[in-house]
Amino acid sequence: MTRSFPLLSKSACLQKLVASSNEENSDEVQISDIPGGPVAFEICAKFCYGMTVTLNAYNVVAARCAAEYLGMHQTIEKGNLIYKIDVFLNSSIFRSWKDSIIVLQTTKSMLPLSEELKVVSLCIDAIATKACIDVSKVDWSYTYNRRKLPEENENDPNCNGVRSRPVPKDWWIEDLCELEIDLYKRVIMNIKTKGMLSHQVIGEALKAYSYRRLPGFSKGVIHSGNVVKYRSTVDTIVWLLPAEKGFISCSFLLKLLKAAIIVDSGEMAREQLVRQIGQQLEEASVNDLLMRAAEGEDVMYDVDMVQQIVKEFLIQDQNADFESEENEVQEIQRPGILTDASKLMVAKLIDAYLTEIAKDPNLPLSKFVDLAEMVSCISRPAHDGLYRAIDMYLKEHPGISKSERKRICKLMDCKKLSVDACMHAVQNERLPLRVVVQVLFFEQVRAAASSGSSTPDLPKGLKDLNSGSHGSSRSAATNPEEDWDAVATAEELKALKGELAALRLGNGVGGSERNGGDSRNSFDKAAISKMKGLLKSKRIFTKIWSSKGAQGENSGSDSSESLGSANPEEAKSTPSRNRRHSGS
Repeated sequence: MTRSFPLLSKSACLQKLVASSNEENSDEVQISDIPGGPVAFEICAKFCYGMTVTLNAYNVVAARCAAEYLGMHQTIEKGNLIYKIDVFLNSSIFRSWKDSIIVLQTTKSMLPLSEELKVVSLCIDAIATKACIDVSKVDWSYTYNRRKLPEENENDPNCNGVRSRPVPKDWWIEDLCELEIDLYKRVIMNIKTKGMLSHQVIGEALKAYSYRRLPGFSKGVIHSGNVVKYRSTVDTIVWLLPAEKGFISCSFLLKLLKAAIIVDSGEMAREQLVRQIGQQLEEASVNDLLMRAAEGEDVMYDVDMVQQIVKEFLIQDQNADFESEENEVQEIQRPGILTDASKLMVAKLIDAYLTEIAKDPNLPLSKFVDLAEMVSCISRPAHDGLYRAIDMYLKEHPGISKSERKRICKLMDCKKLSVDACMHAVQNERLPLRVVVQVLFFEQVRAAASSGSSTPDLPKGLKDLNSGSHGSSRSAATNPEEDWDAVATAEELKALKGELAALRLGNGVGGSERNGGDSRNSFDKAAISKMKGLLKSKRIFTKIWSSKGAQGENSGSDSSESLGSANPEEAKSTPSRNRRHSGS
């Protein structure tokens, strides 16, 4: 309630209210819904009475909205409060980086009036303009959230030296993390529209905001809280991401994808992330790819999502080939074409990823094989990583069938195993016999070719082992396919290795370089012939079984450890199963 004339002289609203109350023979007016409440009204009243009014970044928006509500315009009286506040905003607030951010935050409580008065848009433009100015014109005093450097201490006589410290282009990103996501989005959009900052700086700003506003984001999780708010934050950040490749790290994109899955973001946001991750998958790490499966799933990790990412990676070459049909010159210089180096990095990445997910006892073989086959088109000089993954799967899934064991082992090429991998494989009781025979053969051929010549192609006899076409040489065996696909026992491994080693020495391989290629050729032929006879008759296995009584039924090799395993528990040998008992 007021009966004061100074208020009436400066407020159009009060003049109308008083006139209306006079008609109703009342000496009171009600203004209970004034923006900013009693505090804002007090500022307006003090101004009308000529009292000192203190405006600052925290109360100026409320005062401006209250003055607008009271109609304190220039048309009522020159130099009225609205004019004074607008001058204060333009001459002081919008020139200050810190105050502009504070004022922008206070506008939320005054919506929608603060938006109608363009205070919000003016603040946003002021902030964006300052973020885009030349860094040579930026003083460290613009920022207020960072920790002070030692030389900035006022007691330090060299405190002025901070002026000479170069200001980074992203000096503003931490300060903007104070804004809520809706205002933050508008500021970043305004900055991008000006086109004066690089995509890399924009990416760093989005990364900083994510780490600040999404609790647990750095660890690839989202802590419990306002899921709707977090979803809005994630969706907005994804929408603001630069579309160009290389300006956002793959690790950050994968963390965003994990967050999008946790907060149940829309399909559009997920698809955009998958597409951008796939375009730079070679930069990812195994830990980045390990995304937890949704609640209720039997498996530990979301392998399907990784398959989608790999598909996006591989499709880049298909796009390049498609474009080359229409414009071959443009295709040659297209930056999206995959290099052999990036393909190899992705192949190694997936091998390592397969090794990790293979530890999941509930992982279906089909998911493992499907992902491995997606990168099988990428030529790799060595298959050691794939062997580790296969061995880990066999170790963690001892109950798989012979056909499944055969299927997973077909993924690797025994010729591309290193010496260390071969040494491990020939003692590995988890591998089918056909695989062990191939590894043994190539180990001996590698030794025979120690002069520096390339490893010979797989002879037809060994190809038959791999393909399952054994021909007449094994027609006398009982259930030959089951024998080949069953795991090799420690005794069989030792016997096979001993026979080939003896055969190698008997042919003089490695003893003299004078025979050259003839020695290797004769060794290859003799090895194949010897292996056919050995495996056809299996006399040596009969001898082994007959002597097992003294050795014990459960003898096995203690050297069958997971290649490269750092965990002693993981290195324990899996007891051999399905031992073969056959006579000569």
